[in-house]
Amino acid sequence: MIALTLDRIAEITQSRIHGSAHPADVVTGPVVIDSRQAVPGALFVALGGERVDGHDFADAAVAAGATAVLGSRPLAAPQLLVDGGDAEVVAALGRLASAVLAELPGTEVIGVTGSSGKTTTKDLLAQVLGRLGPTVAPAGSFNNEIGHPLTVLRADENTRHVVLEVAARGVGHIAYLCGIAPPRIGVVLNVGSAHMGEFGSREAIAQAKGELVEALPEAAAGGVAVLNADDPAVIAMTARTTARVVSFGRGEDADVRARDVQVAADGRAAFTLEIGGHAAPVRLAVLGEHQVHNALAVAAVAAELGMPVADIAAALGEAGPVSRWRMEVTDRRDGVTVVNDAYNANPESMAAALRTLAALARQRRSVAVLGIMAELGAAHRAEHERLGRLAAETGVGCIVAVGEKAAPIVDGARSVTGWQGEVRQVSDPAQAVEALRGLLRPDDIVLVKGSRVAGLEKVAEQLTAEEAAK
Repeated sequence: MIALTLDRIAEITQSRIHGSAHPADVVTGPVVIDSRQAVPGALFVALGGERVDGHDFADAAVAAGATAVLGSRPLAAPQLLVDGGDAEVVAALGRLASAVLAELPGTEVIGVTGSSGKTTTKDLLAQVLGRLGPTVAPAGSFNNEIGHPLTVLRADENTRHVVLEVAARGVGHIAYLCGIAPPRIGVVLNVGSAHMGEFGSREAIAQAKGELVEALPEAAAGGVAVLNADDPAVIAMTARTTARVVSFGRGEDADVRARDVQVAADGRAAFTLEIGGHAAPVRLAVLGEHQVHNALAVAAVAAELGMPVADIAAALGEAGPVSRWRMEVTDRRDGVTVVNDAYNANPESMAAALRTLAALARQRRSVAVLGIMAELGAAHRAEHERLGRLAAETGVGCIVAVGEKAAPIVDGARSVTGWQGEVRQVSDPAQAVEALRGLLRPDDIVLVKGSRVAGLEKVAEQLTAEEAAK
């Protein structure tokens, strides 16, 4: 973050100096919401939580060197006091991020959205653009009204790119986030079924995702919308923006194209990247054929920022997974391979993961530990039955469905004529681990995937921890 005095921050955030704060004291960053991350010069943002109240940790943050606390409950500590509770503190945080970004005119902001693949694409993009200059991107899926400004506030005078993952829980959310950090380049990956229960329809999801392209500058001012030509709902967003559109996909009409896609035995895709008459071979370091579209989106942005095609191809080949629990592969000493993709799940990402499992398994027995896909609303049963059928159809040898609400997965798998695999239903992650102890054989490959509420990362971690302890 750029250095700012408390009186300047108070002016920006519409707060008032309180407690033992001095107007001339300077915040040099970082801006944190966890007192354990406070260092000299930091600004600690105190927010209430389900279990703890950040204000109770203000003294600890100041003792660690924080210059002041931004919060809504009066404190004796040096404070910037906001009226109106947590909602106003979050709004103040957004105002601070906007003001800091306005002081960095040489910094490019790139926004990435989509129903699936946002985090991986953001991670790949940050690694590729890092070759062009200092790049800031959120850790994991830090993509909401708190994580978004905190990421922006990590930028300083040396930052060349800020890559932001933009999520939506409803119509208007992406527009709000784009108001905090207006992007010049916006990437829309896909429109799927994630959060169908909240949005009600795929059309409503498309409406929300399209807020990103609506927020872009017009073409004459440099705005660029990077759209998936293979997703009709995404390419239709061309009509919703005045920015210049760059399409990516596997079809001949895409501006940024993948040709001759192949998936190797290790599950990694290779293809020929074509942009503007130039071509270069790519072999991805991340798992799954579905990563091709993510890589194309990254290539489109990198090309817009001046990176030659050959350099883009080389960078994509070296960019690996960064965020946790997303296709993390661990080979155990007993020959079992654990693929931890437990961070989240929706119908599209589940399908991609199962197809990747099939590509990896080849002659090995595959085991799929599957939790529920949350927030599907009325489509819950149908989508979980479809998931069970797909698991069986892709040749999964053993399915472990975790949780009572995962029962339709079992029904779907058993409905597939001729499938000879095994299926188990267990109540929770602990029972899944216990079942797997009796099920796994040497040389099996195990996929662990479900929505965050399923807690299946505990299964993957236990499977790898037990082996490490031997």
